[in-house]
Amino acid sequence: MAAVRVSKSELAMDLTAIGRQFYERGWVLGTSGNFSAVLSEQPLRLAITPSAVHKGTLGPEQILVIDEHGRVTSGTGHPSAETLLHVEIVRARGARAVLHTHSVWSTILSDLHAADGGLAISGYEMLKGLDGVRSHEHREWIPIVPNDQDMPRLAQKVRATLDRDPVSHAFLLHRHGLYTWGQTLTDAQRHVEILEFLLETAGRTSAMGNR
Repeated sequence: MAAVRVSKSELAMDLTAIGRQFYERGWVLGTSGNFSAVLSEQPLRLAITPSAVHKGTLGPEQILVIDEHGRVTSGTGHPSAETLLHVEIVRARGARAVLHTHSVWSTILSDLHAADGGLAISGYEMLKGLDGVRSHEHREWIPIVPNDQDMPRLAQKVRATLDRDPVSHAFLLHRHGLYTWGQTLTDAQRHVEILEFLLETAGRTSAMGNR
């Protein structure tokens, strides 16, 4: 990636706006979910949402800045417990934004398909909203990663999954939620909207007995 440096204040406003929108959609209820965006690449700095904060009422002043080790370099408070996952996604995918939601359908499907190691979705026009996808016939594989409260170990699992499935646009944490990313916050936000639509469609179709 080319070097990039952007304004923390601008990203903070964008991250809080996404929090409100996702809360209203029911994708980050309570204090669930976490969002980040790259402030600079050299050295790596991410603007990230703090832990245990309601995303529907999140303020720009609460956004933190972390380094490549997940340590806070600006702001007060604690970053999300899953900060290291954001760092690994940025490194593995060259992403500039990472968004994590806790929707009902992503949680259900992550459990329903856990034994398969992932979920395949194909045949839907909405797939064309994912970066690089040109046809509804595309088969999107969404890996499912076993959840773990040991964050360094979970980060290693996530990195191994991303290396094993280099073209996937997202992954699910088991009984937890969706992670996706993009080259911009707008791209990542679009991916959330597309993937949450597809997951809900797959879940409702399965519930109706039409697999």
